[in-house]
Amino acid sequence: MMTAIPAPPVPAAKSAGRPRACELEARHNNLIETAGQLMLKHGYGKVSLETIAREAHVAVRTIYVKFGGKAGLFQAVLKSNRSRFFAANAVEQDMRPLKQVISEFSLQFFDMISAPEALSMQRMVIAEAPSNPELSASFYEAGPRQTREMLMRYFARPDIRSQLREDLALELIPTFLLNCVQGEYFGRFLFQPAPQAREDVVKALEQRLDLFYRSVLRAP
Repeated sequence: MMTAIPAPPVPAAKSAGRPRACELEARHNNLIETAGQLMLKHGYGKVSLETIAREAHVAVRTIYVKFGGKAGLFQAVLKSNRSRFFAANAVEQDMRPLKQVISEFSLQFFDMISAPEALSMQRMVIAEAPSNPELSASFYEAGPRQTREMLMRYFARPDIRSQLREDLALELIPTFLLNCVQGEYFGRFLFQPAPQAREDVVKALEQRLDLFYRSVLRAP
């Protein structure tokens, strides 16, 4: 008499459970990217959270829980763009020579603000700021303020402060540096964008940085 061969066990159905960390991060990044694209396409004031939530396949409540609303989501978009150019403490913890740190930061910063998406975002803010104070406040908090505070912490470091002129107010130096970096060229990019050779951009930036160093560093 033949012995029956038992059938292989049926695998248990996989429970839905909670999404993995990588899935949560992907959804988070998709929400921010979708929000940025829709805000640029339709304008901050014209795109609704319902539209963003629908396109990103999330609940509106999720946006409120994670970001507190549209202003917080907009700040997240700006911070995400900024993080592509700067690590959280990239400058203030950099122990290389001052000119090397500042020169590298300045080129990265100029590349960041002159990127097509960044220019479009700034044009949107300029256009809508008079009728939407929330937008301009959010832009400042997540953009210019973050950069100025990062530079302020760098210049306040004892080893860096000792290289700066004593008669200069420390709080003025970050703004002066950013103005030197942007120069008139940023206005051209912002309002009259035109292709420019990379070597010309770098050369002009080096000239403006030379002015910065001559103005703020102690005489040798």
